[in-house]
Amino acid sequence: MELSVRFSPDLWLFLAPRNRRPEVCLPYDGTSSLGHVIESAGVPLTEIGELTTADRPVDPSYRPSAGEVVEVRPVRRPQVVPRIRFLLDVHLGTLARRLRLVGLDTAYHNDMDDDALIEQAGAEERVLLTQDRGILRRRSLRRGAYVRGARPDDQFLDVLDRFRPPLVPWTRCTACNGSLAPVGKAEVEDALEPGTRRSYDAFARCLSCGRVYWHGAHGDSLAALVGRALHAVSRP
Repeated sequence: MELSVRFSPDLWLFLAPRNRRPEVCLPYDGTSSLGHVIESAGVPLTEIGELTTADRPVDPSYRPSAGEVVEVRPVRRPQVVPRIRFLLDVHLGTLARRLRLVGLDTAYHNDMDDDALIEQAGAEERVLLTQDRGILRRRSLRRGAYVRGARPDDQFLDVLDRFRPPLVPWTRCTACNGSLAPVGKAEVEDALEPGTRRSYDAFARCLSCGRVYWHGAHGDSLAALVGRALHAVSRP
């Protein structure tokens, strides 16, 4: 028995090349849920938006009948989540720093396995961002999102486009995710190189790890990155 499914082209990247066409016939045992069939084809349910059959909406627990044609659309953007808080897997360290740069609460560890990531995401009500389709199909994961793009620039813009979060740049430590607070030069000058002491007067310090920040040599490139992010979330 087979089920006819029409995946939106936006979801074709998850499908095997042979199934990347307007309508595909997928093996169906007649009893499994629609969500199981979709995930068996390679598409995580975290990436699924509206499901319809015969122009009526259904949910992933629906059990289709023979002859039905199912329409599968991607998650609607911007995606609404209860809290804009992220957790990134070990392969997305550069993306984590960029999300922190624009003020987004972003947890990241470079040594966490899948079970630990899922546990932290659930305990702290975070959206797990990853390019690992397997972890997105884990039943114990409450909220996750597949990050599109091979380059950090593309990944950054994809996350901003998907969630359209409010941004508060320059408020988080890019190293540890702690909050930044202005600090007087006199309080930190002992930790500064001579050239930095001579050239800069405005500083901020992380309230968690103590790292000190100022508008240094990379300030202009970081400001340009922030500008692109603000533009991305302000588009209609």
